[in-house]
Amino acid sequence: MRKGVLVICLLLSMMAMKAAKVTVDRIEPTDWYVGMKNPSLQLMVYGKDIAKVQNVTTDYAGVRVDSVVRLDSPNYLLVYLNVKDAKAGIMTLQFDKKKVNYQLKAREKSGDQRQGFDISDVLYMLMPDRFAQGAGHQAQIKGLRTYREDRSKPSLRHGGDINGIREHLDYFTQLGVTALWFTPVLENDSPDSETNQSTYHGYATTNYYRVDPRFGTNEDYRRLCDEAHAKGLKVVMDMIFNHCGFEHPWVADMPSKDWFNTPEWLEQSGGTSVPNSAYCQTSYKLTPVVDPYASNIDLKETTEGWFVPTMPDLNQHNQHVMRYLIQNSKWWIETVGIDGIRMDTYPYAYADAMAEWMKELDEEYPNFNTVGETWVTEPAYTAAWQKGSKLSGHNSFLKTVMDFAFYDRINRAKNEETDGWFSGLNLLYNSFVYDYLYPNPSSVMAFIENHDTDRFLGNGHDTLALKQAMALLLTVKRIPQLYYGTEVLMNGTKEVTDGYVRKDFPGGFPGDEHNCFTAEGRTRAENDMFRWTSRLLHWRQGNETIIRGMQTQFIPYNGVYVLVRSWHNNIVMTILNGTTKPAVMKVERYAEFIGQTKRAKDILTDRYYDLSGDLTLKPRQSLILEFQGTN
Repeated sequence: MRKGVLVICLLLSMMAMKAAKVTVDRIEPTDWYVGMKNPSLQLMVYGKDIAKVQNVTTDYAGVRVDSVVRLDSPNYLLVYLNVKDAKAGIMTLQFDKKKVNYQLKAREKSGDQRQGFDISDVLYMLMPDRFAQGAGHQAQIKGLRTYREDRSKPSLRHGGDINGIREHLDYFTQLGVTALWFTPVLENDSPDSETNQSTYHGYATTNYYRVDPRFGTNEDYRRLCDEAHAKGLKVVMDMIFNHCGFEHPWVADMPSKDWFNTPEWLEQSGGTSVPNSAYCQTSYKLTPVVDPYASNIDLKETTEGWFVPTMPDLNQHNQHVMRYLIQNSKWWIETVGIDGIRMDTYPYAYADAMAEWMKELDEEYPNFNTVGETWVTEPAYTAAWQKGSKLSGHNSFLKTVMDFAFYDRINRAKNEETDGWFSGLNLLYNSFVYDYLYPNPSSVMAFIENHDTDRFLGNGHDTLALKQAMALLLTVKRIPQLYYGTEVLMNGTKEVTDGYVRKDFPGGFPGDEHNCFTAEGRTRAENDMFRWTSRLLHWRQGNETIIRGMQTQFIPYNGVYVLVRSWHNNIVMTILNGTTKPAVMKVERYAEFIGQTKRAKDILTDRYYDLSGDLTLKPRQSLILEFQGTN
């Protein structure tokens, strides 16, 4: 009997010793906000053998521990709390005998006070690593994997940062854009490589709650957002739910066997991103997601295949993964005050899980906005992803989609003569014909180029084609997005590497002799393009005809394409000569808007045009005429 008592005492003592050795390395989210409509809070607790904890408790008023989830790895513990009735303060969590403080914060504003971007905005997209370097930049950060900043190498880091962007906020207001979209700013601790471009573009996240230290700190990001807001600029954050970086802690120590798609490859990889027989590559074909006849293998390759070997594919059908990601997006909205989200590789993730995220975000932030990357050039495909679409069997709840059809057509049209049927600007006309497929055409984002495409100018300087594209982009019923440097004629193609369409902004880095941030530093041609673009952008700001007006388009006639926006009695008529020869615009053809109007002002030049007779247009000429209708 005495022996049995000793054994029991020994076991209890051992259990107590184990409890005393509990370590909590970190908790994600790092803190949280009270007053959310969804009161559930998932805490992912990291620590050696943390799953062996017997009890997790708290006596904080208004907080209840709903469940504790142990995963396949002993080094993670998921604690689900209900914080519905909690007030802001420091909550003490007890893991057996170990106590950990966790902060619950008050929200700065309610969810319905968060205003997202819309058709009244013009987004300016830039890459933090390639735009500008701020004062006090550190070339090497302790605690990160070895890397180089070498601006002579197009696929290495160049050293741009958040403070560099912040120091040039006046440039954006001078230009006339109203929102800034940065490629991802979160920690991306990928190994340095001249061939692995995930080192600088940011789409291989290794910490979802930390700004990449090469760019700055979370506080720097918050300061940037605050100062941007003070200048009337919104901030759109690039996020990725489809995949993370190979160097994320989840890869070396998978929380559960189904945390990633095709996890067997990771188990056999030996810690390297070199594909083996278990590796599954995405087909990059997005049609199976909407194809009513899609085979299982085609659908699986699209949604479960990895984008690249260095970016493990997250399994959004794992409810714990999805809860983690949903919370992360809310945390950044509350913590730094972003005004929108651009979601990368949207259709590659599971549609039902992404709809769950969008629905919850919409309920919490009804006036917020998210745009999803849907890279297919057919309007019917894109429209099926927009919130409320009748073309799809499910509601995506995604308010804004990217108009790759516009990008495709405008880049083809610039190299073609506009004929009487299908070529040139007919491509744009025939694309807009299908706007009836969209539940909300005003919430579609159009662009002529971005970080994944050739620059619109290619390796040339065809400003006539560029101005024509910009004139249409900034007057059509769309949310327009510009790519950094277009306003100063930055060019390049992806023929050798993507780095050539992601060049450094001239003047953004120490030692730059060419400085495009000032009129004095720009060439004559750059200044001409900058002034032209700025004039158009400032005219567009607050322009009710462009923001709210009805859209009418005319079939291209004699090579001339005309698109009209009308609001009450105000008319804006975008006129494009889609040929390389002079063309005549037959004014009587557009009498339904021109009526008895005799004169109209071209907002691009302040020149007045006589509308009592036909207009002769120069090759590839663009006009944006504004006048009061007389009918």
